[in-house]
Amino acid sequence: MTVKSSNTVRRMNKNLVKSAISRNFVFQSYHKYMNIAIVGTGYVGLVSGACFAEIGIDVTCVDIDRQKIERLLAGEIPIYEPGLSELVRRNVEAGRLHFTTDLCTCLDQVEVVFSAVGTPPDEDGSADLSYVLEVARTFGRHIRKYTILVTKSTVPVGTAQKIKAAIQEELDRRGEHIEFEVASNPEFLKEGAAIKDFMSPDRVVVGIESERARKIMTRLYRPFLTNNFRVYFMDIPSAEMTKYAANAMLATRISFMNDIANLCERVGADVNMVRRGIGSDSRIGKNFLYPGCGYGGSCFPKDVKALIRTAEQNGYPMRVLQAVDEVNEAQKSILFQKLERHYGGALAGKTVALWGLSFKPETDDMREAPALVVIDRLLAAGTTVKVYDPVAMPECKRRLGDRVVYCKDMYEAATDADALLLLTEWKEFRVPSFTALGRLMKAKVLIDGRNIYDAEEVAEAGFIYYKIG
Repeated sequence: MTVKSSNTVRRMNKNLVKSAISRNFVFQSYHKYMNIAIVGTGYVGLVSGACFAEIGIDVTCVDIDRQKIERLLAGEIPIYEPGLSELVRRNVEAGRLHFTTDLCTCLDQVEVVFSAVGTPPDEDGSADLSYVLEVARTFGRHIRKYTILVTKSTVPVGTAQKIKAAIQEELDRRGEHIEFEVASNPEFLKEGAAIKDFMSPDRVVVGIESERARKIMTRLYRPFLTNNFRVYFMDIPSAEMTKYAANAMLATRISFMNDIANLCERVGADVNMVRRGIGSDSRIGKNFLYPGCGYGGSCFPKDVKALIRTAEQNGYPMRVLQAVDEVNEAQKSILFQKLERHYGGALAGKTVALWGLSFKPETDDMREAPALVVIDRLLAAGTTVKVYDPVAMPECKRRLGDRVVYCKDMYEAATDADALLLLTEWKEFRVPSFTALGRLMKAKVLIDGRNIYDAEEVAEAGFIYYKIG
């Protein structure tokens, strides 16, 4: 894709500069001459590429999936993330963002290659590094000058050494002596707020082995952090561990609150009151203390299991994280259990409505989503399941086909339902018309998996209301 006209370029650059100033960024003229490549156009790679391009870096995104690259070249974004489509379009038109299936076409021009390919879990819970190591081997087969290979994917401690060995093996096979380095730069992006997280990060973690690599990575990230340069340089194993430790801590807080919520139900306490009480303690804070029906997504479940597996391989049991994982898996069935208790186990022939399918709002990601567990259990119990989600319906259909009934809106899903289960706290679900719901539903049973409703208001509308804790 090329720039359509010089007027378009001037207009795009003018808007870009205004946008950068408004975010307190400073354009560095040298970025005009800084080129990078990002291998993998999934969630991390595409967001990272678009954001780097936004500050003036020339970025080539690489993916072996030809169909995905063709879609991107046609302006189609393969993932849902607020603001990403416009960001990609703007930088493609400005000539700063490119897409290809062949890393070799850009390798001679780039200073840094980011590896942002997937690390799916193996059967034993460990991270599958096959894609990461294939990127390393391709890098080793084709580099002709000093280049840094930076791992952005979440990988276990010690992966950098495997990457370095794979690159060196390829160079030895070529009989070449080319200087290279590896680095670790784990991402900390929240789905639904990824662009903001990248452009205004809390911190940037970089694991490096030399002053030369440090200077290049500093140059790359300085425009994002001009007011407070929050780049934490450290050794590579520490950087690799930091990513896992961060996600494990957040997952632990969620499972802890879900455990507390389940106990609150049994002793007559209100978990929302408890949450406010402990969240006001400055040593604890209020974030990630919201009870619910379990965490999901591409990070927390996979990373917790991978860290447990890494510990096992090193002869140390992660007892706390094992409990975190067990609590979360059990929590995904909590809404089904509440429904089953309400109907005394007689669910066959019932119709159940589900609001929300994605693991969290502002994404279509259903990986490890509680909705998948709930749907499986409802179908096994003989119910008809009607679903609605603002953006995740196509993903659900890809996964489940016609096993559930897809509805055009939240009220169609509730029509003739014997119960309504809320699984994802999308904004449009927050203030429903309970009067309308009461007329549409066969039975006024509402099970709130995210504690977003006021119990008194729901009860006044004649509903039987269940929440978490």
